[in-house]
Amino acid sequence: MSLVFPRLSTKTFHSKKEKRIMAEVNASPLKHFVTAKKKINGIFEQLGAYIKESASFLEDAYKSEELDPVATEEQVQEVEGYLAKVTGIGEVLARRHMKVVFFGRTSNGKSSVINAMLCDKVLPSGIGHTTNCFLRVEGTDGNEAFILTGGSEERKNIKTVNQLAHALHQDEDLDAGSLVCVMWPKAKCALLRDDLVLVDSPGIDVTTELDSWIDKFCLDADVFVLVANSESTLMQTEKSFFHKVNERLSSPNIFILNNRWDASASEPEYMEEVRRQHMDRCTNFLVDELGVVDRAQASDRIFFVSAKEVLQARVQKAQGMPEAGGALAEGFQARMFEFQNFERRFEECISQSAVKTKFEQHTVRAKQISEALRHIMDSVYIAAQEQRVYCLETKEDRQDRLEFIDKQLDLLTMDCKSKIKKITEEVERQVSNAMADEIRKLHVLVDDFHMDFHPSPVVLKVYKNELHRHIEEGLGKNMSERCSTSISSALQTTQNDMIEGLKPLLPSAMREQVDKLVPRNQCFSLSYDLACDKLCSDFQEDISFHFSLGWTMLVNRFLGPKNTRRVLMGYNEQVPRPMALTPVSTSMPPFPQSAMTQEELMVSMVTGLASLTSRTSMGVLVVGGVIWKAVGWRLIALSLGLYGLLYIYERLTWTTKAKERAFKRQFVDYASEKLQLIVSYTGSNCSHQVQQELAGVFAQLCQQVDITRQNLEDGITDMNSKIELLDSLQSKAKLLRTTFPRIHLNQIPEPPPLAPFDVEE
Repeated sequence: MSLVFPRLSTKTFHSKKEKRIMAEVNASPLKHFVTAKKKINGIFEQLGAYIKESASFLEDAYKSEELDPVATEEQVQEVEGYLAKVTGIGEVLARRHMKVVFFGRTSNGKSSVINAMLCDKVLPSGIGHTTNCFLRVEGTDGNEAFILTGGSEERKNIKTVNQLAHALHQDEDLDAGSLVCVMWPKAKCALLRDDLVLVDSPGIDVTTELDSWIDKFCLDADVFVLVANSESTLMQTEKSFFHKVNERLSSPNIFILNNRWDASASEPEYMEEVRRQHMDRCTNFLVDELGVVDRAQASDRIFFVSAKEVLQARVQKAQGMPEAGGALAEGFQARMFEFQNFERRFEECISQSAVKTKFEQHTVRAKQISEALRHIMDSVYIAAQEQRVYCLETKEDRQDRLEFIDKQLDLLTMDCKSKIKKITEEVERQVSNAMADEIRKLHVLVDDFHMDFHPSPVVLKVYKNELHRHIEEGLGKNMSERCSTSISSALQTTQNDMIEGLKPLLPSAMREQVDKLVPRNQCFSLSYDLACDKLCSDFQEDISFHFSLGWTMLVNRFLGPKNTRRVLMGYNEQVPRPMALTPVSTSMPPFPQSAMTQEELMVSMVTGLASLTSRTSMGVLVVGGVIWKAVGWRLIALSLGLYGLLYIYERLTWTTKAKERAFKRQFVDYASEKLQLIVSYTGSNCSHQVQQELAGVFAQLCQQVDITRQNLEDGITDMNSKIELLDSLQSKAKLLRTTFPRIHLNQIPEPPPLAPFDVEE
């Protein structure tokens, strides 16, 4: 056997709280206002919290130091204004209540009707009790009843109706336009628990201040109850008052209670006729004269009741006695149901009216604020989106720029290194050639040196120092004239090429700084540090007299200074003699170790001649005798005379000038030999200077490029930070926009449809 489960509707899944609320609303239409008030208060609490969060968000977005403002000062002030308005509306809503005002002629039973609705004798009523001021009955959470008079906060405790009546009659300051608040414990009266306020009024037939009454007590009323006397017809005084109310308020809700209908029980044969007459007159008044309802709705606004009977029955029931007990006229049950029907219709009407009048305007305002805030969040979102797009484009542009700079810098670095290498090699070659030429013309530079010369050691020392300085300056000047122009031109060209190559990698603002940092057409001069004083410090001059035909000079002329010293020191003892090699074959003659050069052979011959002349004087005599006999004495004497004259001449012409010329000649020979040693070094030094100059310029340019790269990297980092902040702003704005509690009138629960109400006869 299969089991069939009943199909569950969606109502089954409602929570217990919702079911309880719905049950309460269905039980009493007044609960609808309470529920609506709680809901709208909750909505405005959420709205206030949301606006506060939105205001804080907008203020942060406006005052952000890292981003351009995505919110305006006007928007911040606008939202702060909304917050103040919502806070004020929330305070007003917390004090809102349903208000019904009872009007009628004196002694028509207005207080009795209120007491019957409250199921207790709250207001003085009956014979001898006439309301002489406005009485406002409102519930209090305390257990003791009290009254407030004249807008004063002073509480006057009351325990019984008689005490209230006595207090009202004893207060001489109360007039017909005064208001006394009767604070009755909610625990004693169920009707006051639902934010309902009932206002009893003096008889409208005893005052002419109807306009002031309307302004003071009626403009915020939700329902008006006209308590008429069923024993008479509607008076013009009553009609005039409600005409004034209808002029001041738009379509007021008016109920007409024909009180003291229990009097009809004494004449049952006329009851229906009288009821029909009252119904027609009241309907014409509501429909034709006031125009507040149509004829189909008029029957739900006109009732025939006996407030005194209802109050008596309900008091008896509260005391545990039967409702119908006591002296009640015939037809009481029908009049009781009629009164209950009035209460039901009244509760439904006042609940609907209060919800509309008390909440509709605020819900519309809340909806407007909601839409305004949504538009503000939209504008913030769009502004953040536009700024984010700009940041992304700027970031991509900087990244592309950074990649371009890196690639171009690598290419330019290789090109500049190649150019620097090429120009340094050219400078080294040019300087070396120029220095070699200047060394060959050193004698000209030395001859141009003029200074007092003296062979004394002190003067020679000074002479040498000045000569060194002269040569240092002269060589430097001559080489500068030959090399500086071409080198400077090549150097300037290379610098310009480097600058023009690297300038496109720099922002426009830094290009002018580069021109100032590396000025164009700047003259570059090489430094030729020859250090002649140190280079020629060991120069030893020989300015003593040497006869040109002397033995030493002759040998020096033929053999040179080095070989002359060797000859004079006995060269024959130092010349190594060749040793015969051991023959490889006995048939082959031995090979000499090495052949003597022509110079060594001449030295050997002269040495042998000198050795021969020094062996014995006998040899000299023999030779002299042979020469004497061969040429004769006259020729020998002439030769010796000429030799002597030549010696004397040379000895006399060996002056200071001759010594200076000999000194300069010796110095030129010595300095030329020494300067040849530093030709390569000087060329390398000058090329190094050019290399350092170009490398320094390139380093300065690269430093500017590095600054540009660092600025780009910092900019990219800054853009990433801004993009993250903008993403956060967008997310927050989107969240606030989509989660904002939109206020609609349909969020407030509608009152349930009125249940059919059958009147039992």
